[in-house]
Amino acid sequence: MSYKVIIIIALVIVVLSMLAMLIRVILGPSLADRVVAIDAVGLQLMAVVALFSMLIGVQYMVVVILLIGILAFLGTAVFAKYMDKGKVIEHDQDDTH
Repeated sequence: MSYKVIIIIALVIVVLSMLAMLIRVILGPSLADRVVAIDAVGLQLMAVVALFSMLIGVQYMVVVILLIGILAFLGTAVFAKYMDKGKVIEHDQDDTH
């Protein structure tokens, strides 16, 4: 069996698991479950890009994978702050600007 067939099978498996996580994002029983599912979708998207770059034989997609990882981390951090404080951006009462 060719390595391209194995990569295609892996892509299909990751995409199916991504669809399952999207269902968890929509139907999640709590906000924490939804945040974890969004983070998992980000990781799975990184896996899809990595497998696709292996399939087409390019190496510059590593930058895209790193960008997706940074954005997924920032999204998770923002949701965690929202869950903790109830708002993302806090304003000082003494701030006159």
